[in-house]
Amino acid sequence: MSESLPIIVLLIALILGIPIAFALAGAGILGVYLFTGSWESVIGQLGTTLFTTASEYLLTTIPMFILMAYFASSSGLARDLFNGLSNWLSHIRGGLAIATVFSCGIFGAMSGASVAAASVMANIAMPNMRRFGYSEELAAGAIGVGATLDILIPPSVGMVIYGVATETSIGKLLIAGIIPGIVLGILLSLAIVIWVTISPKHAPQTFRVPWPERFRGLLPIWPTLLLIICVLGLLYSGVVTPTEVGAIGALMSAVIGLAMKRLTWAGMIEALRLTIRVTAMIFLIISGAKIFGYYMTLSQVPQNLLTVVTEMQLNRWVVISGIVVGYFVISMFMDEIPLLLITLSLTFPLVMSLGFDPVWFGVLSILMVAMGLVFPPVGMVAFVVSATANVKLTKVYKGTSILVVALVATTILVMIFPQLALWLPSRMK
Repeated sequence: MSESLPIIVLLIALILGIPIAFALAGAGILGVYLFTGSWESVIGQLGTTLFTTASEYLLTTIPMFILMAYFASSSGLARDLFNGLSNWLSHIRGGLAIATVFSCGIFGAMSGASVAAASVMANIAMPNMRRFGYSEELAAGAIGVGATLDILIPPSVGMVIYGVATETSIGKLLIAGIIPGIVLGILLSLAIVIWVTISPKHAPQTFRVPWPERFRGLLPIWPTLLLIICVLGLLYSGVVTPTEVGAIGALMSAVIGLAMKRLTWAGMIEALRLTIRVTAMIFLIISGAKIFGYYMTLSQVPQNLLTVVTEMQLNRWVVISGIVVGYFVISMFMDEIPLLLITLSLTFPLVMSLGFDPVWFGVLSILMVAMGLVFPPVGMVAFVVSATANVKLTKVYKGTSILVVALVATTILVMIFPQLALWLPSRMK
């Protein structure tokens, strides 16, 4: 009973709405005390964990990517993306929804957080789609599921968390998300086309923009593309670390905003404030997860699970399919970062014992987490779209539940064809 008590405490804390960082830390502290019987061990572990988390070099990647995202958002780069793409796609039925998906994907190369992308794109894309008669289900679904591209396409905070938790190359993980992200964007666009073909009332109006205006709309986009090419090129070349890439990206994002006279001093200060706030929240969650992970190590739960599964002699694809379903269910109730930190101590040793590639499993984990972000009953991105765009949550879920088929299809393709995730990392220097 004492072994399972901390897990019960964690579940109760989550149900009561206690912040995830404190729920993890509290359950972990209880577990460490039950196994060691010494408060000195608890205090020593607490101090060590907080210090090592705050001083870990790899984790400095996170605030750099977050700062780059907030500078890009304050500079209006996401609006330029949507306007430029919508000019080229507006004559296609459902074109504005497709433009939203690709804007989310490109913005993801400057963001790395789906919740941030959902908030930004809901403010930009929803008013335009409403103006041309798009249904709220289609518009909200395109924004919500499109925003999931941001935790797959580099720079992805989720990939960084996975890399730190599993000691997998962060550079390879970030690059591994590019091809699956492109596949997901194409499948999402195809799903939108099929939806509006079957039911044209969801996208009743199209309009054609003159060619000169289309090309003028591309002019504000080139600084964004330059930033993305620089970030991805540096990551792929391996000449700098992911942390240094984040720092360069944040600096370039600020320089572009200042050069375009859009990023004000007030905007820069607000971006810094939000970066500090989000980073502190993430670091607290990581610290809490490490304390809980220490309890898991003492209780030998991962080792016992590995032994049980090994003795069952199941086919490894049966095991990985069970993990996929489990992630999907749990991700409906929990944000991606705590979900990864809590579950990886159990799933990663098991997956490695079955001979799967850690980079491939990283991409698969992110895809599974992305599904839960937009699926009922507690999809975090769905809540953000509903609140930001003033759309009923039921309508958001209707749209995301239809378009989530693209996420499911991408996950299946990555499972069947692992090279979708592994080819680019294998070519890195």
